[in-house]
Amino acid sequence: MTAGLRLGPLLRYVDREAGGSATVWIEADRPCTAEVRCADGAGGSARSWQIAGHHYALIPVTGLRPGTETAYRVLLNGEQVWPLAGSPFPESTIRTPKGPDAALRVTFGSCRWAAPPSGSGHDPVGPDALDTLAGELARRPGAERPDVLLLLGDQVYADETSAETRRWLSARRDLAEPPWHQAADYEEYTRLYYESWLDPEVRWLLSAVPSLMIFDDHDIVDDWNTSEAWLEGMRATPWWQERVVSGLMSYWVHQHLGNLSPAELAADKLYGAVCEARDGTELVREFAARADAEPTGVRWSYRRDFGRVRLLMVDTRAARVLDEGRRSMLDPVEADWLRAAALDGGPGAYDHLLIGTSLPWLLPHFVHDVEAWNAAVCRGERGPRWARLGERLRRRADLEHWAAFPASFDALADLIATVGRGPGAPATISVLSGDVHHAYVAEPDFGRFPGGLTSRVSQLTCSPVHNSIPAAMRQGFRFGWSRAGRWLGRGFARHGRVAPPAVEWSRTGGPWFGNQLMTLTLRGRGAWLRLDQAVSGRERDRDGAVGPLSRRSGPSNRQSGPFSRQSGPFSRPVDRGRELRKARKLRTAMEAELSPPTG
Repeated sequence: MTAGLRLGPLLRYVDREAGGSATVWIEADRPCTAEVRCADGAGGSARSWQIAGHHYALIPVTGLRPGTETAYRVLLNGEQVWPLAGSPFPESTIRTPKGPDAALRVTFGSCRWAAPPSGSGHDPVGPDALDTLAGELARRPGAERPDVLLLLGDQVYADETSAETRRWLSARRDLAEPPWHQAADYEEYTRLYYESWLDPEVRWLLSAVPSLMIFDDHDIVDDWNTSEAWLEGMRATPWWQERVVSGLMSYWVHQHLGNLSPAELAADKLYGAVCEARDGTELVREFAARADAEPTGVRWSYRRDFGRVRLLMVDTRAARVLDEGRRSMLDPVEADWLRAAALDGGPGAYDHLLIGTSLPWLLPHFVHDVEAWNAAVCRGERGPRWARLGERLRRRADLEHWAAFPASFDALADLIATVGRGPGAPATISVLSGDVHHAYVAEPDFGRFPGGLTSRVSQLTCSPVHNSIPAAMRQGFRFGWSRAGRWLGRGFARHGRVAPPAVEWSRTGGPWFGNQLMTLTLRGRGAWLRLDQAVSGRERDRDGAVGPLSRRSGPSNRQSGPFSRQSGPFSRPVDRGRELRKARKLRTAMEAELSPPTG
């Protein structure tokens, strides 16, 4: 029977060691055999598996050759479904590195609200950076492109749905009842992924560039796992259990599985059971419910080695300990995993360490001090009245980053110091984050640690991909980095009797505001950073915010062309914004070399 391609393909894994394998994720509209056929003879196939009436496959591709690029097709039950007929995009290809020592380009960001512009063509939050990157790469198929995309949270917004999605929801249920206009169940989550990943430019990009992902709060709900009191309140509502279970189910299906290597997939008992089952819905539902109730029994964090580069993607949402007396960003099992993964192989095991965490480790100083103060008063440092006030403020102001877990902040500093000192230390250690709807670079001072560090350590924060930040918050973040903000923050810290953090730090770049992506290029022991911002044609000559890092900007001379959206029940309709999208560009707002310290 003929099967249709409902979502995908997404190129998820590409082997950076031997260069011989990859995985491709798809959703079909019925049970089928999904196959990838590459132009050079490589390929693979897999039977689909079923979750809540939806049919998915994660196709292992073998026979790839190192240092090559090969186009691929997707077939369902023997019939080609990708590339789409009449597609204006280049062929989807799989690029393999020449070897484990090849240069690595990592593009990252977070917070992509996927709602399309209105019929007027005006996008209230500005050009979509991921969409713009896709358009530029599609226009220049031979250009350098990322070796991997790191999507650091809020890939979907379950609690902030678009007008189009709300109309769809209203046809299913009464939006006057909880959870109102938010996603309520698995089927409604699938709608969010359709809205996000069926964007034609983004769909092509995800078919051609490997991606790794981790959730943040909006993938489930704003302020997810902010505090013990917050969680108790949510669990008392009649709709929360279905929401969190459906959110984790959809994350496992759409995002988590593709983070795993073929060997990890082969060892994953749940994945194996789902593939063997006629219907895996209850298996995944039970797993998701257990993950919420007993987070220490499930690990969403993962490790990927790209030759001499090690990535540790850390779950900073589900792995929290929320008891006020022992709050921690990571539960003990998770913290032990992170330390073991960073130290595995001993000194000299890698040249660069990337720690992916949706929430920044180093924040503007005022914000850090207020979050540390808030954590102190919430645990009763200033009495019950201040504790109640602190809890209300914590939720209202999103005071839940690493600074709000002081012991965890210091533990991460200690781990970085352990990795980054002495012979064999990596050249760079970079903490990659998003969440805060602006971009900046900060560097810690490890002068309090004996002997200092050999590695250069940076906090690289880039957000949003497609969202906005109110003008008042922009000014607030600027104030947070200022001398006055630092002075005021120290006053909060004194009131909360907060001990000084393990490290001091300074901002070396930014803040930059807008829809943007950072790219970190790693070659040998060298590292180079670039920030690209999506701008419309009329904005492309306008300078953005700058900081102490070197910067190069200017109008792009790249040509654009119209890419029509496909039609169909799961696609977004053609809108008048298409002509505006043709003029969108990526403007380089900053470039810098991140060299290790010398002397």
